[in-house]
Amino acid sequence: MNIQTAIITGASSGIGAATARRLVSDGFGVVLAARRMDRLTELAAELGPHARAVELDVTDAESVARLAGQMDSCDVLVNNAGGAKGLSPVSEADAEQWRWMYETNVIGTMQVTKALLPALRASAARHIVVVSSLAGHEAYPGGAGYTAAKHAQSVVAQTLRMELLGQPIRVTEICPGLVKTEFSLVRFDGDAGAAEQPYEGMQPLEADDIADCISWAVSRPSNVNIDRIDVKPRAQVTATMVHREPH
Repeated sequence: MNIQTAIITGASSGIGAATARRLVSDGFGVVLAARRMDRLTELAAELGPHARAVELDVTDAESVARLAGQMDSCDVLVNNAGGAKGLSPVSEADAEQWRWMYETNVIGTMQVTKALLPALRASAARHIVVVSSLAGHEAYPGGAGYTAAKHAQSVVAQTLRMELLGQPIRVTEICPGLVKTEFSLVRFDGDAGAAEQPYEGMQPLEADDIADCISWAVSRPSNVNIDRIDVKPRAQVTATMVHREPH
């Protein structure tokens, strides 16, 4: 029996790794794509014969082309690679951080999706998932670089849905709030203390919670498209409005 294949970018940790575990348990074969091959190899060994590790840098067109060249078909594409750097106001913005965020979140999503559309069209299921963020439709002080990139990524997903109208390819955007992963470690350049601050006094989401949303969206009947899922911890209502228990 042929099993469906899901390609997951940013699969070496966090939401990507959790999604890989969940989709394998759902009966998918998974292609784990990210830069850190040591982590991918370990995860592939954990997941067994239906998992395959492929090195991928979503910002590198040649790397993306190599991935696409290995894929005859793709049933589900999870564009999960992304991230934030810094939390500076516009007056102190670091252009290199902004450039990295745009390249990773927006150009990366475009390049991978464009390269894999032929494989998606060759499959039977055909579903594109874009893991965006609450920041894709909200703004907050210090977050202009990240929110601008995530707004752009969200618009890519919306536009793609319009451009694929009439074709049997679904497009779903997942917009998490506070999720405790390596996200903040990257944002604060490895500063573990600063990375813990966003989660102090509250219970954030876990990567498995987002994987659950992705699993549910891709398992709907083929005529059903889940356009967007906004998912936040109970203690969070906006990007900046969070209830925190006193220490």
